[in-house]
Amino acid sequence: MYYPAGMGDELFEDVDRHGDDVEAVDGDARLETANRTQVELTPTDLESLLPPGHSARLVWHFVEGVDLSGFTATIRSREGRAGRPAIDPKILVALWLYATIDGVGSAREVDRLCYAHDAYRWLRGGVSVNYHTLSSFRVGHGQALDQLLTQSITVLLDKQVVTLNRIAQDGTKIRASAGVRSFKRGERLRDCQQMARQQVARTKAEADGAAPAARAAAQQRAATERLARVEEALAQLPQVEAVKKRNRSKAEPKVSMTDPDARVMKMADGGFRPAYNVQFATDVDGQAVVGVAVINGGEPAALVPMLDQVHTRTHRRPGAFFADGGFVSTAGILAVAAREVPLYAPVPEGQHAPGAGEGPMDPAVAVWRARMATDEAKTLYRVRAATAERVNADTKGHRAMSTVPVRGLTKVHTWALWVALAVNVMRAMEIVPHLMT
Repeated sequence: MYYPAGMGDELFEDVDRHGDDVEAVDGDARLETANRTQVELTPTDLESLLPPGHSARLVWHFVEGVDLSGFTATIRSREGRAGRPAIDPKILVALWLYATIDGVGSAREVDRLCYAHDAYRWLRGGVSVNYHTLSSFRVGHGQALDQLLTQSITVLLDKQVVTLNRIAQDGTKIRASAGVRSFKRGERLRDCQQMARQQVARTKAEADGAAPAARAAAQQRAATERLARVEEALAQLPQVEAVKKRNRSKAEPKVSMTDPDARVMKMADGGFRPAYNVQFATDVDGQAVVGVAVINGGEPAALVPMLDQVHTRTHRRPGAFFADGGFVSTAGILAVAAREVPLYAPVPEGQHAPGAGEGPMDPAVAVWRARMATDEAKTLYRVRAATAERVNADTKGHRAMSTVPVRGLTKVHTWALWVALAVNVMRAMEIVPHLMT
């Protein structure tokens, strides 16, 4: 390149022309260094973030194929009215399904991933979300979520993944979001109730005074919620007392002040901790969940309601029903026999086992005992552990099910529906095209 006379020397006067023979220049070197605190506006094509066949795409494909009218029915933002548009329920359903499959159970963590992880960014699709919206959505649509689970079962039935030839029921105890020290006796609960009422009155007076409005409102809301939890614990106390009396327990009844619906249960490791008993009914052939229940009491009473729930969802009776010994009771055996469903459950030992008394044995109980005495029944019963217990182990070990992230029986049940739906979505992923355009 040509430069006018003298111009090249001015432009390149700092350049070492002769290698190591040039004398050192005085002063510190002027450098352009890394600045990682600087905000960059980087253009991004969301569609190119994920390859074809990515699991997030499959989750979205599933969500687009189901009816979400139960979620949209409660949206107040309507055409022709003032107000900003609501977030499409497809986005929130897809985010929680993918998060459940991914093992993420915290709304704050999902919020973070929506801006830091490509799969969550793709599902979000540029729509702004926050953890308040995510948290409220997860527990605020129990009925719509229940209908969505039924839709997933219908899809799997139509594709003959679920056959209902054999259904296995099993429960798993999940640690509740309540501490052991939150369980109080009746006298202590009444003292806490009195203190909570005083706190509510005090915060109300502060709200009417010169205190900052936002802080006073937050304090009053917290005091009111605390009082509601204590009063709910007192309302649950008679039920706990009745259970203690029926079990002939000498321990004084206690109820949690933070989660009154939680109960102290014996866990798999032999310890006793606050927990919920999450029940799944699983199709043996399809490894899909066809029934969900959450209980904080004994298992025998959960057998017949689960069988009826399966019938309500599918309009069919299973060919056989498998349950463990904890579900066995005379009333349950008779009710299952009345529904013309063969029951496979081990015969408990002891004088209180169905049909073990000296009186006449009910014909349905006799048929059940004779069935379980055969080698064929013992062979068939082995599938229960390989099905129901496997699903429980998978969800508990890999899908953020080690601790319940919400409180209250209703919210825990809604949370369990998300887990069951995630299991069924993974089964549905296996029947859609692997590569999607």
